[in-house]
Amino acid sequence: MIQSIKKSMVVLFLVAAFTSCNQGPTLQTYFVDNELKSGFISGDIPASFINVEDVELTDEQKEAYESVDKLNVLAYKIGGDNKEEYKTELEKVKVILKDSKYQELMRGGNSKDGKFSVKFIGEVESIDELIIFGNAKDKGFLVARVLGDDMNAGKLMSLQSVLKDMDFDDTNLNGLTDFFK
Repeated sequence: MIQSIKKSMVVLFLVAAFTSCNQGPTLQTYFVDNELKSGFISGDIPASFINVEDVELTDEQKEAYESVDKLNVLAYKIGGDNKEEYKTELEKVKVILKDSKYQELMRGGNSKDGKFSVKFIGEVESIDELIIFGNAKDKGFLVARVLGDDMNAGKLMSLQSVLKDMDFDDTNLNGLTDFFK
């Protein structure tokens, strides 16, 4: 009887261990697995990299800016002979983002110019991770993970107008924006 209980406990422990470790792919593991692969470009950008000292921010925009710690970016550019690999990598990202932990905030675009979606993990008032995913059939795709503390969706969206007016030509981000030209 005791031997049977011990075997049952071992089996239960092993089942728990295997199921907790096998949670499927995540964006974080996808980034780590691909950041150095050919065809990809990646980077970690601290929020302080975007200089807002010369920009007048509202209290809401300032709070949103201060809630962001960093931005992880991974992009894949279509080249002459990698269209099949592009399709495979694009499908991997789409499968990851179908996980129910990623809640959709918005989507847009069209089949000609490209599509984008904004998803998040957490609650609308307290986002743990904001994900921006965009792809264009003739250019490639980009996934950005915005990481921070208690980010608020509405307040983050208020930063959009500030970012539109910023000049990125003199920054290291220029290389990333050139990636899709």
